Amino acid sequence: MDAPRSPVARALTHPYVLLALAALTWSGNHVVGRAIAGEVPPYALSTLRWAIPVPVLWFLARPHLAGDWPVIRRHWRVLLGLGFGGGAVFSAMQYVGLQYTTALNVSVLNSLAPVMIVLAAALLFREGLTVRQGAGIALSLAGVLVIVTKADAGTLATLSFDVGDFIIFGNMMLWAIYSVCLRLAPRIHWLSFAFVIALVSALGTLPAMVWEHATGYRLQPNLETLLAVLYVAIFPSVVGYAAWNRGVAMIGSSRAGVFLYVIPLYSAVLASLFLGERLMAFHVAGFAAIVAGVTLAARRAG
Repeated sequence: MDAPRSPVARALTHPYVLLALAALTWSGNHVVGRAIAGEVPPYALSTLRWAIPVPVLWFLARPHLAGDWPVIRRHWRVLLGLGFGGGAVFSAMQYVGLQYTTALNVSVLNSLAPVMIVLAAALLFREGLTVRQGAGIALSLAGVLVIVTKADAGTLATLSFDVGDFIIFGNMMLWAIYSVCLRLAPRIHWLSFAFVIALVSALGTLPAMVWEHATGYRLQPNLETLLAVLYVAIFPSVVGYAAWNRGVAMIGSSRAGVFLYVIPLYSAVLASLFLGERLMAFHVAGFAAIVAGVTLAARRAG
């Protein structure tokens, strides 16, 4: 008989915990990406984000890669597409976009991702949307808008969009496609999958990093940039992607997508802790709507 698992171990296998954890790591990624803009070039950051975990993942995945290799070879096109689109291009364009747009605009545009996931699932796989899910998405989106507008509807009229915003918008579409196409991924151990995705992503952004370096846009080595690179290499890349992929596999992309609404919640808290920004009443109201919407949309119909 298997030994009973601890409450922490059980929590870390629950899809909602995994998806909330992924959102937390990506919220930190946005904060870090904005904090070091200008000191770490976007393509260099994206390449290092994936290249650093590769040897560690290879070491951890070795016992599984031998058995998974025949499956990997048969499905190399799917894995290449997932790694290049959802890893290399998505992460690189995310950091490029953060060079040119504001935190407010990024929050607004990120809030569109769950809707895009639902649309991508409907268009690519004819996946339906329940009334409960639609209500949850609408409620969470309302909570996001309360936070980014500071409960002032007039703020929406003052938003302006530039090239960075269009990059982030396109990236959200790419992420939606990646999320719904995870169902095509072959059944291999999650460490094998993480290793392959990291390897494809690192190799996919390496040419852009070389070009970037040749143009004179180079990483400024200091303690801040070192810690930033280590963070994005460990948490958004390995922990975040592994948690997201597993959570999507357990409850589906449409239900998982609403957890992306939690990112603005995390961002506000992190900004309060690390940037000295005050937590206001509109934050609390927005948080309540986001959590209620996620809970509603993530529940099974019945």
